[in-house]
Amino acid sequence: MNDLPLADLDVFAAVARERSFRTAARKRGVSASALSEALRRLEARLGVRLLNRTTRSVTPTEAGTRLLERLSPALGEIAGALDQVGSLRDSPAGTLRLNVPTIVAREILPPLAGRFLKANPAVTLEVTAEDGFIDVLAAGFDAGVRYEERLERDMIAIPIGPRVQRYITAAAPDYLARHGIPQHPRDLLEHTAIRHRFQSGVALTWEFGEGEAALTIAPPAVILANVIDLEVRAAIDGLGVIRTFEEFLAPEIKAGRLVPILEAWVTSFPGPFLYYASRRHMPAPLRAFVDFLKAEQRRSEQ
Repeated sequence: MNDLPLADLDVFAAVARERSFRTAARKRGVSASALSEALRRLEARLGVRLLNRTTRSVTPTEAGTRLLERLSPALGEIAGALDQVGSLRDSPAGTLRLNVPTIVAREILPPLAGRFLKANPAVTLEVTAEDGFIDVLAAGFDAGVRYEERLERDMIAIPIGPRVQRYITAAAPDYLARHGIPQHPRDLLEHTAIRHRFQSGVALTWEFGEGEAALTIAPPAVILANVIDLEVRAAIDGLGVIRTFEEFLAPEIKAGRLVPILEAWVTSFPGPFLYYASRRHMPAPLRAFVDFLKAEQRRSEQ
């Protein structure tokens, strides 16, 4: 009996409470004949009559009365559970799990997260920062943030943060005083560099220019790291040339601890995107975050 259809049990309870197929059918927006067929199916599975039906009345049998007494609390629990799930769909409550690059976690997400969470106090934000590309859904995340060249084509993507970012090159004043100022990216091959290495172990090469003028340089590294704080500090200490997101270096340049170089070779590129698998059955926290980002974008364009 464990495989009895829940829908048929629910039909029995509704008709037994209303003592009428017609009334129960009207409240459910279905035909009385559909409910009658469901009840016949249930009685056949149980091998016992649950309701006495005449042209004037519908009354539970003794077996029907006992079943209704046991069934009503269970159906109430199920209805409550479904209502709770529905509230998670319709209201922004629950956990939003994001996988984002380090630059986004440090420089782009913090102000957005603050405004979003103040507007949605029932949402908990879980953020994992890593620069490698992963299958966010398989890893248990609701969405990811990546740059355009790393987006899966079957994903939905919306802008997050600045629409243009830049890669710049810099070094400490004392390093430049000792080694000279590079005038061309190829000159970097005669310098020491502070380079970023992904968690996969792949060291990031330095790309300059576009099209036929594009150059890819792998200068000798004095430090290979995947921790930007260490990389920036090494540059400040005069250990070598650094090339990375402008946001990481701008405060040090403003303070005079680093000097921008090769400014004719600054690389501009589109800002990051939030990406996710489907608009259907989107978790409420993710839907709220998507709506929030779209509103932020509209405000920035005004």
